[in-house]
Amino acid sequence: MQVFESLESLAEARIDCGLALGVFDGVHIGHQAVIDAARGRAQVGVLTFEPHPVQVLAPERAPRRIIASFDLQKKILTELAVDFLVVLPFTREFAARESREFARQLFATGVKKMAAGEDWSFGKSRAGNMARLAEWGSEAGVEIVAVEAVKQAGERISSTRIRHSLESGDLASAAQMLGRPYAVLGKVRKGKQLGRTIGFPTANVAVAKEQLPPNGVYIIEGNGIRGVANIGTKPTVDDGMERSLEVHLFSDELPMEYDWDLEVVFLKKIRDEKKFRGIEELKKQIAQDVRLAQRETI
Repeated sequence: MQVFESLESLAEARIDCGLALGVFDGVHIGHQAVIDAARGRAQVGVLTFEPHPVQVLAPERAPRRIIASFDLQKKILTELAVDFLVVLPFTREFAARESREFARQLFATGVKKMAAGEDWSFGKSRAGNMARLAEWGSEAGVEIVAVEAVKQAGERISSTRIRHSLESGDLASAAQMLGRPYAVLGKVRKGKQLGRTIGFPTANVAVAKEQLPPNGVYIIEGNGIRGVANIGTKPTVDDGMERSLEVHLFSDELPMEYDWDLEVVFLKKIRDEKKFRGIEELKKQIAQDVRLAQRETI
């Protein structure tokens, strides 16, 4: 996927395209509706901001990310038939830009169709809105589409709702709002390698900013391979302090080295995390978890 880091570079590319505008922090089905509304030209792109505006303007309120990995975001957008991505650096200086000036810069790209959520706002003091963008777009010959919020069970789908579902362990609700099972992408790091000694080698997946489901054991897919994962503090074998994501995949052909990317898709929770009386009891329980995950149809 082609990635532009400025509006000027997009203008230079001279692409006949529609452009979806927003933060797209979850790429949920509401965001997908905006992307679909931007289609109709030869290509469709997504314009977003990094870091998340809240991380800059109110870092004390910044939530955990639904998609913290840029590579995972690109993968999801590619699967949605998005042709390119525009990522604008979000700073306090950028936030202080007048909304009309930002609109002029958008129109200067040559893009003739733009879509965003009906309540999208932009510019200094968030003074820009879709009504004004449509007015200015009409003057510039740009079609502006304001997309109504997508609802589920009468409530608007939002990244906040998805985070709450993940926090409570409601994977099914999160998947419905996302349009796909929830997943994280992280690097495999070297751990204590205890799993190898008890017959269940695990990959220690480094995730820091993602919103993980509650502690427990899950049926997962890792890079398309069925497996089980433990989220928690490993109280039987560790100090019970640091939270981690450990994955055991049902394959004998995994890389032996470290620092490779592993996408973990959460399918179903098996049980809560618990402290066992010793390694043998833990080993017996893992074997039961593996058998259940292998025969479960999801």
